[in-house]
This record gives sequence, structure tokens and C-alpha cells, in this order.
Amino acid sequence: MSDQIYFFDTTLRDGEQCPGASMNLREKLEVARQMERLGMDVIEAGFPCISDGDFEAVHTIAREIKKCRIAGLARCVKADIEAAARALEPAGDRARIHIFLATSKLHMQFKLKKAETEILRMAAEGVSYARQFVQDVEFSPEDASRTDLDFLTKVVETVIDAGATTVNIPDTVGYTTPDEFYRIIRHLKENVPNIGKAVISVHCHNDLGLAVANSLAAIRAGARQVEGTINGIGERAGNVALEEVIMALRTRAGQFGDVTDNINTREIVRTSRIVARMSGMQVQRSKAIVGENAFAHSSGIHQHGILNCRETYEVMDPQAVGWGATELPLTKHSGRAAVKARLEQLGHVLTEEEVNTVFERFKKVGDSKKFVYDDDLSAIVDDSLHASSGLWELDFLQFVAGSHARPTATVGLLKEGKKFEDSSTGNGAVDAVIKAIERITKRKGTLKGYSVNAASEGKDALGEVTVHVDFGQPKPIVGKGASTDVIEASARAYLNAVNRSIRMENMPQPNNLDAGAI
Repeated sequence: MSDQIYFFDTTLRDGEQCPGASMNLREKLEVARQMERLGMDVIEAGFPCISDGDFEAVHTIAREIKKCRIAGLARCVKADIEAAARALEPAGDRARIHIFLATSKLHMQFKLKKAETEILRMAAEGVSYARQFVQDVEFSPEDASRTDLDFLTKVVETVIDAGATTVNIPDTVGYTTPDEFYRIIRHLKENVPNIGKAVISVHCHNDLGLAVANSLAAIRAGARQVEGTINGIGERAGNVALEEVIMALRTRAGQFGDVTDNINTREIVRTSRIVARMSGMQVQRSKAIVGENAFAHSSGIHQHGILNCRETYEVMDPQAVGWGATELPLTKHSGRAAVKARLEQLGHVLTEEEVNTVFERFKKVGDSKKFVYDDDLSAIVDDSLHASSGLWELDFLQFVAGSHARPTATVGLLKEGKKFEDSSTGNGAVDAVIKAIERITKRKGTLKGYSVNAASEGKDALGEVTVHVDFGQPKPIVGKGASTDVIEASARAYLNAVNRSIRMENMPQPNNLDAGAI
């Protein structure tokens, strides 16, 4: 049994599908570059046939990312497989086509309406066809954990004979338990005669809160690839949080044999923050490994123990996953060269024009706070480039609010060099600002979610605002903005959502596919 554990990240496919987590191409590429720094083995970049946007994302990531395998998802039909192959062409021999087909009786009866013999034929033909385009083909029997075990064994044997190099066993609806999943993987290891020709992978959902436990049980049983997302984002209750599996293997190595992986764990926290910022899905404070409270100690007894010996109340070194002091911060006196160098250190790949845009915003932020920390700078990048690529830009903002004053806001916007201005009242300053923006843009939405987080420490930290707005489109639009003033950050976030809504209307609509398959 190989001692190498491979990690397959589906943040950009399964994670991005969950409500409120939509990412544009720039954001997906930012996440993919960070996954490369993290040491991820496989990045599932999207579902190429579902829309032109997904195709472009997979194609661009396949071209830009050089150290990871790039996967594209496809149903077990020729058109999907051909779309995935075209999108993955820039990846060359690092391309992987990931095919899925339902195999449980429930799905075969009520969704596919096909018999077992037909499923076996379709699976074999799909894998064989994909092998005409790439050497690396992964097959997933959807709802595998609820599939008849004897039939699942036949499916796995069939697709390996057809050329599958990885066979993924998904717990699609988060139904299985660790003991049961262990038995399923062991059964396949012991009863599929050609199992040695493929890597067994697992893809666990967290509907019962067992995704990490099930994934670890599968590793003990012989699985050698784990699929999941950073921060555990995904459909319904989410996917397995890869950072938790990674650190469980590192911290309790003796429980899983002498396994190794390619992950640079010191990039975990940074990856978590980038995914949270790009997706708009904030991390709960008590989240294992990457939550703000993961290494916080308020109890006097705990603090005393930590001061004497860190291991008394910490099973991991926080610096091993990327927690620690921020780099020496920049100030308003820092020059363009210093800002550009720090951007490169943080992994931001920007054009000279984009650097100029970020630097201009950096100087404005530097006037309002003493130090600009790394997290502040990343927030500036995200906010500035959203603004510079939008249809509407914020020109100025004025508001009056107080316990004895009716909240009133005046907003100035720019569009194609023209200035627009309007005012409105509201239930609060943010509400007044949003209504003024709606009056100017003639685009009214329903605010479904609003959150504000500090990008760094200190009372002068940049506030990052994330909004989820329903404009009557297929799903709510995520908007993000940052400023030392939370009202301004709110205006920027809502305006970002307005611009995204406009761009979405001008894009071809996604095909009506079973995108949330595995």
C-alpha cells in the first residue's frame, strides 16, 4: 500500500456551487494560485460544460497553474467529456477528466431511470472515451455510500478495466458513518481484482458532521486520495474541510501508518483567508485549525498552562499552520516599489496598471491609519480591482446619522467618466446609502445577508463588508468592499454586487445540469 496521500481540492467546483459562494474568474485564479502554494495535488477547477464562465475558468487555470493536476468535471456523456477535454488542453499531461454517474438504487430509479446493466455500460464507455483525450481519468459512482456493495464492486472493476486511474467513492449526501465507510473501502480493496491499478479516493459531505471522521476512516482502510474544500464550504452542510484532515494526519500520524503528503501546512491559514474573502463565506470563530479562536485561551487555568508549556492545551503548534505575527507593516510613506514587492511576497500576480490602481488606494488608506498590514493590503487588492473593473465606481459618500437624526446619505458614482449623484433616507446609515445607490443605478435588490470583519488587528483596521443581494437572478449575488470606514465599505460592497448583477445579465446563462452531483 502506497504511503502517499493525495489531496484533491474542489473548492472551485463543489465549494463554489453552494449558495452565496459564487466567484468570478479573477477570484478563482487567486484561489488556484494559493492552492498551488499550499501544495495541493489536484485542483478541480470547474464543470466546463455547465457555462461559458466555468469553461473559461477551467481553461485559464489549466494554463496558469503549473505544479498541480487540473481536473474538470463531466457527466458520463460525450458532450461533457469533450468540453472538459477542450478546457483542459493547456494543462497537457497534468489534465484530469473527472466523470460521475449515479449508482445507488435510489438515484437509478428516481433520477436516471436506468438498470444496472445500462449503468455499467455507460460507465465503461464514458471512461474509455475520456481516455482518448487524457491519460488521467477519475470516475465517481455518485451516492456510492448508499449503493449496493456487490454492484459498487462491479462498477469499480468495470471502470478500472476501461482505463480509470482514480476511483472516487463519494458519500454524496453525508449519510455514512466511520465504521461503515471503513468496511466499504476495505471491501473494495479486498474484492476488486484490478484495484491495484487505480488510486481509491473519497469525497465526503458533512450533513451529519462526520465528513472528517469518515475521510480518516477511509484512509485507514486504504484510500489514498481525499477530496474536499478549504474551510469545508460546499453544498448543504459542506464538504470535508481539507485542512482538518491534513492536520489530523500530521498530528496523529501514528494512527494512520507512515503516510506522507505534499502540503505546506504553513500556508493553511492564508489559504483559508483567501477562500473566505474570495467566496464571501466567512469562517466561524470556533472552526478547527483556521478559526480565530482555534488557538485562543481565555480560561485562567489554560493560560497558566500555556505559559508554562504550550503542549498542555495545544495539540498543534499554531505557527505550523500559518498563525503568527504579521510581517512588518507598510505606512503611508512607503513607496510604490515597496508596495509592489510586498504584493509579490503575498502572492498577488498583478499587471503594472493593476499595481498602480492598488497603490493609489493604498495611499488613501494609509492617510487614515498608521500601519497597513498584510491582511489590509490583501483587502485593498480585492476591493480595488473589483472597483476598477466595475461598471459603476464610487466617487464620494456623505451621510448623517445619530440617535436624534434621520439617517440620510448622499452618494456620488462614476460611470464611463460621467458623474451621478443622489440622496436618500433610510432606517440606518447603511440602508440610506444602499437606497441612494439603487436610485442612481436603477437596480433594486433585497439584502439577504450582511457581514463585516476586520482585515487585521487594531481599532483602525480595514473593515471588510460582504453582502448577499437578491436581484431576482437565479441565486443571490455576493458583493465585497473594504475601507477603514464601515459605511464606505458597505457602499463599496453593495456597488460591487450591483456590477456583478449587471455583468451576469450580459453573460450566457448556465445549462440546466446536475452540477451538484457528487
